[in-house]
Amino acid sequence: MRSLWTAASGMQTQQTNVDTISNNLANINTTGYKKEAAQFKSLLYQTIQANSTDANGELKPVGIQAGLGVRTSAILSQYSQGTLLETGNDYDFAIQGNGFFMIQMEDGSVGYTRNGSFILSIGAEGTTLATAEGRPVLDKEGNPIVFPSDYNTSLIEVDDKGNFTYKGETGDEEQLKMRIGLAQFNNPAGLEKVSNSILKPTDNSGEARLETEDPNLAESKVVQRYLEGSNVQAVNEMVDLIVAQRAYEMNSKTIIATDEMLQQANNLRR
Repeated sequence: MRSLWTAASGMQTQQTNVDTISNNLANINTTGYKKEAAQFKSLLYQTIQANSTDANGELKPVGIQAGLGVRTSAILSQYSQGTLLETGNDYDFAIQGNGFFMIQMEDGSVGYTRNGSFILSIGAEGTTLATAEGRPVLDKEGNPIVFPSDYNTSLIEVDDKGNFTYKGETGDEEQLKMRIGLAQFNNPAGLEKVSNSILKPTDNSGEARLETEDPNLAESKVVQRYLEGSNVQAVNEMVDLIVAQRAYEMNSKTIIATDEMLQQANNLRR
Protein backbone atom coordinates (compact mmCIF):
# COMPACT_ATOMS: atom_id res chain seq x y z
CA MET A 1 0.00 0.00 0.00
CA ARG A 2 2.03 2.92 -1.31
CA SER A 3 -0.53 5.45 -0.09
CA LEU A 4 0.14 4.63 3.57
CA TRP A 5 3.85 5.42 3.37
CA THR A 6 3.33 8.35 1.01
CA ALA A 7 0.86 9.98 3.39
CA ALA A 8 3.13 9.21 6.35
CA SER A 9 6.03 10.99 4.64
CA GLY A 10 3.74 13.97 4.05
CA MET A 11 2.81 14.11 7.73
CA GLN A 12 6.47 13.95 8.77
CA THR A 13 7.52 16.77 6.46
CA GLN A 14 4.58 18.96 7.46
CA GLN A 15 5.52 18.41 11.10
CA THR A 16 8.99 19.76 10.25
CA ASN A 17 7.29 22.67 8.48
CA VAL A 18 5.21 23.44 11.57
CA ASP A 19 8.33 23.18 13.75
CA THR A 20 10.09 25.71 11.52
CA ILE A 21 7.17 28.14 11.55
CA SER A 22 6.83 27.85 15.34
CA ASN A 23 10.54 28.67 15.69
CA ASN A 24 10.03 31.78 13.55
CA LEU A 25 7.13 32.91 15.71
CA ALA A 26 9.05 32.18 18.91
CA ASN A 27 11.90 34.42 17.68
CA ILE A 28 9.77 37.23 16.31
CA ASN A 29 11.32 39.61 18.87
CA THR A 30 14.85 38.16 18.78
CA THR A 31 17.40 40.76 17.71
CA GLY A 32 18.90 40.01 14.30
CA TYR A 33 16.91 36.79 13.81
CA LYS A 34 16.33 35.73 10.21
CA LYS A 35 13.21 33.91 9.04
CA GLU A 36 13.58 30.23 8.16
CA ALA A 37 11.58 28.39 5.52
CA ALA A 38 11.31 24.63 5.00
CA GLN A 39 11.93 23.37 1.46
CA PHE A 40 10.59 20.05 0.13
CA LYS A 41 11.32 17.66 -2.71
CA SER A 42 9.69 14.50 -3.96
CA LEU A 43 11.02 11.03 -3.21
CA LEU A 44 11.78 8.30 -5.76
CA TYR A 45 9.14 7.31 -8.30
CA GLN A 46 8.10 3.74 -8.88
CA THR A 47 7.62 2.78 -12.52
CA ILE A 48 4.43 0.75 -12.78
CA GLN A 49 4.48 0.55 -16.55
CA ALA A 50 7.26 1.89 -18.76
CA ASN A 51 5.06 2.06 -21.88
CA SER A 52 1.32 2.59 -21.74
CA THR A 53 -1.26 2.19 -24.51
CA ASP A 54 -4.74 3.50 -25.12
CA ALA A 55 -7.92 1.44 -25.72
CA ASN A 56 -6.88 0.89 -29.36
CA GLY A 57 -3.48 -0.44 -28.38
CA GLU A 58 -1.62 2.63 -29.59
CA LEU A 59 1.43 3.72 -27.61
CA LYS A 60 1.00 6.77 -25.35
CA PRO A 61 3.80 9.33 -25.12
CA VAL A 62 4.17 8.82 -21.35
CA GLY A 63 4.54 5.84 -19.05
CA ILE A 64 2.95 5.22 -15.65
CA GLN A 65 4.87 6.23 -12.54
CA ALA A 66 3.67 6.53 -8.95
CA GLY A 67 5.32 8.93 -6.52
CA LEU A 68 6.46 7.61 -3.15
CA GLY A 69 6.06 10.76 -1.10
CA VAL A 70 8.01 13.83 -0.02
CA ARG A 71 10.87 14.74 2.28
CA THR A 72 12.47 17.89 3.66
CA SER A 73 15.35 18.98 1.45
CA ALA A 74 16.51 22.05 3.39
CA ILE A 75 15.57 24.72 5.89
CA LEU A 76 16.78 28.01 4.44
CA SER A 77 17.34 31.26 6.29
CA GLN A 78 16.23 34.39 4.46
CA TYR A 79 18.78 37.14 5.09
CA SER A 80 16.65 40.14 4.23
CA GLN A 81 17.04 43.40 6.15
CA GLY A 82 15.14 43.62 9.42
CA THR A 83 13.51 46.76 10.80
CA LEU A 84 15.77 49.06 12.82
CA LEU A 85 14.51 49.65 16.36
CA GLU A 86 15.74 52.64 18.36
CA THR A 87 16.94 51.76 21.87
CA GLY A 88 18.94 54.80 22.96
CA ASN A 89 21.69 52.59 24.42
CA ASP A 90 25.17 53.81 23.48
CA TYR A 91 26.46 50.31 22.75
CA ASP A 92 23.58 48.95 20.72
CA PHE A 93 24.45 48.69 17.03
CA ALA A 94 22.41 47.74 13.98
CA ILE A 95 23.77 46.77 10.57
CA GLN A 96 22.31 48.05 7.33
CA GLY A 97 23.71 45.81 4.64
CA ASN A 98 25.05 42.26 4.37
CA GLY A 99 27.68 42.39 7.10
CA PHE A 100 28.03 40.37 10.32
CA PHE A 101 29.65 41.34 13.61
CA MET A 102 32.66 39.22 14.56
CA ILE A 103 32.70 37.67 18.05
CA GLN A 104 35.54 35.84 19.81
CA MET A 105 34.33 32.49 21.11
CA GLU A 106 35.57 30.68 24.21
CA ASP A 107 37.72 28.28 22.16
CA GLY A 108 39.41 31.16 20.33
CA SER A 109 37.44 30.74 17.11
CA VAL A 110 35.38 33.51 15.54
CA GLY A 111 31.58 33.55 15.55
CA TYR A 112 29.37 35.86 13.54
CA THR A 113 26.08 37.54 14.40
CA ARG A 114 23.64 40.25 13.40
CA ASN A 115 22.77 40.86 17.06
CA GLY A 116 24.47 44.13 17.99
CA SER A 117 23.27 44.32 21.59
CA PHE A 118 26.63 44.80 23.31
CA ILE A 119 27.78 45.73 26.80
CA LEU A 120 31.00 46.90 28.43
CA SER A 121 33.08 44.43 30.40
CA ILE A 122 35.61 45.98 32.81
CA GLY A 123 38.87 44.07 33.21
CA ALA A 124 42.51 44.53 34.09
CA GLU A 125 43.45 45.51 30.53
CA GLY A 126 40.66 48.04 30.15
CA THR A 127 37.01 48.13 29.17
CA THR A 128 36.08 45.51 26.57
CA LEU A 129 33.15 45.72 24.19
CA ALA A 130 31.42 42.35 24.56
CA THR A 131 28.18 40.43 24.10
CA ALA A 132 25.80 39.74 26.97
CA GLU A 133 27.60 36.40 27.46
CA GLY A 134 30.95 38.19 27.87
CA ARG A 135 32.37 37.28 24.46
CA PRO A 136 34.60 40.09 23.11
CA VAL A 137 33.59 41.94 19.94
CA LEU A 138 36.40 42.00 17.36
CA ASP A 139 37.73 44.92 15.35
CA LYS A 140 38.70 44.93 11.67
CA GLU A 141 42.03 43.31 12.55
CA GLY A 142 40.36 40.46 14.42
CA ASN A 143 41.40 41.75 17.85
CA PRO A 144 39.09 42.42 20.83
CA ILE A 145 37.88 46.02 21.09
CA VAL A 146 39.34 47.30 24.38
CA PHE A 147 39.04 50.93 25.52
CA PRO A 148 41.65 52.42 27.88
CA SER A 149 40.50 52.24 31.51
CA ASP A 150 40.96 56.02 32.01
CA TYR A 151 38.44 56.87 29.25
CA ASN A 152 34.89 57.93 30.03
CA THR A 153 33.01 55.41 27.91
CA SER A 154 29.91 57.62 27.77
CA LEU A 155 31.90 60.02 25.56
CA ILE A 156 32.73 57.42 22.90
CA GLU A 157 30.88 57.74 19.60
CA VAL A 158 30.72 55.45 16.55
CA ASP A 159 30.28 56.65 12.97
CA ASP A 160 28.42 54.78 10.22
CA LYS A 161 31.63 52.96 9.22
CA GLY A 162 32.12 51.58 12.72
CA ASN A 163 35.03 53.88 13.66
CA PHE A 164 35.30 54.88 17.32
CA THR A 165 35.81 58.52 18.29
CA TYR A 166 36.43 59.85 21.79
CA LYS A 167 34.96 63.25 22.52
CA GLY A 168 36.81 64.66 25.48
CA GLU A 169 35.21 66.82 28.12
CA THR A 170 36.88 69.85 26.52
CA GLY A 171 35.15 69.11 23.22
CA ASP A 172 38.22 67.80 21.44
CA GLU A 173 37.76 64.70 19.28
CA GLU A 174 40.26 61.85 19.25
CA GLN A 175 40.22 59.05 16.71
CA LEU A 176 40.75 55.82 18.66
CA LYS A 177 42.04 53.98 15.58
CA MET A 178 39.58 51.16 16.27
CA ARG A 179 36.83 50.02 13.93
CA ILE A 180 34.14 47.40 14.41
CA GLY A 181 34.96 44.39 12.26
CA LEU A 182 32.32 43.39 9.73
CA ALA A 183 32.42 40.31 7.51
CA GLN A 184 30.32 38.97 4.66
CA PHE A 185 29.81 35.52 3.15
CA ASN A 186 29.19 34.35 -0.39
CA ASN A 187 26.33 32.15 0.84
CA PRO A 188 25.08 33.28 4.28
CA ALA A 189 22.28 30.69 4.13
CA GLY A 190 25.00 28.04 4.49
CA LEU A 191 26.14 29.31 7.92
CA GLU A 192 25.78 26.92 10.84
CA LYS A 193 23.53 28.18 13.63
CA VAL A 194 24.64 27.78 17.22
CA SER A 195 23.11 29.19 20.40
CA ASN A 196 22.67 32.88 21.28
CA SER A 197 22.30 34.04 17.65
CA ILE A 198 25.89 33.02 16.84
CA LEU A 199 26.71 31.67 13.38
CA LYS A 200 29.72 29.62 12.31
CA PRO A 201 31.14 29.40 8.76
CA THR A 202 30.96 26.12 6.86
CA ASP A 203 32.10 24.84 3.48
CA ASN A 204 28.67 25.79 2.15
CA SER A 205 28.87 29.39 3.35
CA GLY A 206 32.45 29.93 2.28
CA GLU A 207 35.15 31.75 4.22
CA ALA A 208 34.47 35.11 5.84
CA ARG A 209 35.31 38.12 3.68
CA LEU A 210 36.28 41.24 5.64
CA GLU A 211 34.66 44.39 4.32
CA THR A 212 37.77 46.50 4.98
CA GLU A 213 40.00 44.14 2.98
CA ASP A 214 37.80 43.14 0.04
CA PRO A 215 37.18 46.02 -2.41
CA ASN A 216 34.53 43.98 -4.24
CA LEU A 217 32.17 44.11 -1.24
CA ALA A 218 29.65 46.86 -0.64
CA GLU A 219 30.38 48.16 2.85
CA SER A 220 27.62 47.89 5.41
CA LYS A 221 26.44 50.80 7.54
CA VAL A 222 26.66 50.70 11.34
CA VAL A 223 23.87 52.56 13.16
CA GLN A 224 24.53 53.37 16.81
CA ARG A 225 21.75 53.24 19.43
CA TYR A 226 19.63 50.99 17.22
CA LEU A 227 19.09 47.25 16.98
CA GLU A 228 17.97 45.21 13.99
CA GLY A 229 14.67 43.46 14.63
CA SER A 230 13.82 40.08 13.14
CA ASN A 231 12.50 39.92 9.59
CA VAL A 232 9.64 37.60 10.62
CA GLN A 233 6.15 38.79 9.63
CA ALA A 234 3.56 37.39 12.03
CA VAL A 235 0.71 37.49 9.48
CA ASN A 236 2.68 35.54 6.89
CA GLU A 237 3.72 32.96 9.47
CA MET A 238 0.13 32.45 10.61
CA VAL A 239 -1.00 31.90 7.01
CA ASP A 240 1.85 29.43 6.45
CA LEU A 241 0.91 27.68 9.70
CA ILE A 242 -2.69 27.26 8.52
CA VAL A 243 -1.52 25.85 5.17
CA ALA A 244 0.85 23.41 6.91
CA GLN A 245 -1.86 22.31 9.34
CA ARG A 246 -4.32 21.65 6.51
CA ALA A 247 -1.70 19.69 4.58
CA TYR A 248 -1.00 17.60 7.67
CA GLU A 249 -4.74 17.01 8.10
CA MET A 250 -5.19 15.93 4.47
CA ASN A 251 -2.34 13.44 4.75
CA SER A 252 -3.87 11.99 7.91
CA LYS A 253 -7.19 11.60 6.08
CA THR A 254 -5.36 9.72 3.32
CA ILE A 255 -4.13 7.24 5.92
CA ILE A 256 -7.68 6.85 7.25
CA ALA A 257 -9.00 6.27 3.71
CA THR A 258 -6.29 3.69 3.03
CA ASP A 259 -7.11 1.93 6.30
CA GLU A 260 -10.78 1.74 5.32
CA MET A 261 -9.81 0.29 1.92
CA LEU A 262 -7.69 -2.37 3.62
CA GLN A 263 -10.57 -3.19 5.96
CA GLN A 264 -12.90 -3.60 3.02
CA ALA A 265 -10.41 -5.89 1.28
CA ASN A 266 -10.10 -8.01 4.39
CA ASN A 267 -13.88 -8.29 4.67
CA LEU A 268 -14.06 -9.77 1.17
CA ARG A 269 -12.56 -12.99 2.55
CA ARG A 270 -15.46 -13.56 4.91
